[in-house]
Amino acid sequence: MTTLPDVTGVDLELDNGWLTIWFNQPETRNALTDELVDGVRRTLEAVRDDREVRGITLRGRHGVFCAGGNLKQFKASFQGGGNDGGGSRDSTIEMSKGAAVLFDLINEAPQVVIAIIEGAAMAGGFGMACCADVVICEAGAKFAMTETAIGISPAQIAPFVIQKLGYATARRLMLTAARFNGEGAHDLGFADFVASDVDGLNAIEQQIRSQVLKCAPGAIADTKSLIIALPEMTREEAIHAAAENFTGRLLSDEGREGVASFLEKRKPVWAKG
Repeated sequence: MTTLPDVTGVDLELDNGWLTIWFNQPETRNALTDELVDGVRRTLEAVRDDREVRGITLRGRHGVFCAGGNLKQFKASFQGGGNDGGGSRDSTIEMSKGAAVLFDLINEAPQVVIAIIEGAAMAGGFGMACCADVVICEAGAKFAMTETAIGISPAQIAPFVIQKLGYATARRLMLTAARFNGEGAHDLGFADFVASDVDGLNAIEQQIRSQVLKCAPGAIADTKSLIIALPEMTREEAIHAAAENFTGRLLSDEGREGVASFLEKRKPVWAKG
């Protein structure tokens, strides 16, 4: 049985094996406050090894996904004078590393992760969405990596933006702080699906949920692990890792059940709907 943590800053909704993490800090437009980051992090850690949770949706309440970093917290980092932030330098480094932990947890989650974007996904919010497996956004959503426009850098999100958009496009967008909408996000390859309203967003999400719930949760976890690892491997390493991955899957309980169900023309035991 799935046990979810008691967290603040986010609302948790578990339905038929699908977990929705709702960002819920309207006073900050769902910015990446310590409270919100901690809530998402603890939730992802809690369900990481839980195969009853088949998928995860990240979504913002109040018509906005995430306004990016918490600028009030950033300002506090240089209170006290000095170009290096004085005694706050170490705490700022730790804050940045904490964001990296969050992005890694989303990127490496063994479940399929969907980001549904309404309103704005700016700076770190945009980077967080780049860590998802599937991105659905409304046509009028607003995006930008605004960091350079306010004198800072999109440092911790950079690897995931490059992973999602490719080197050349990511480089241009991060250096120019260019703004674009949902249609532009689709043209850039960031948004997998675009809808004109909330009903459209929900319909697309339900379709993806249905597809995922027909797949074996362990197979999804192992496939995702391989996908993430492959870019860092040599060809020889990739061949060996793929062979090990495939063999482990084929000889697993899921592999045996999947082959048997196909030959017997029935649904496998994990298939829902």
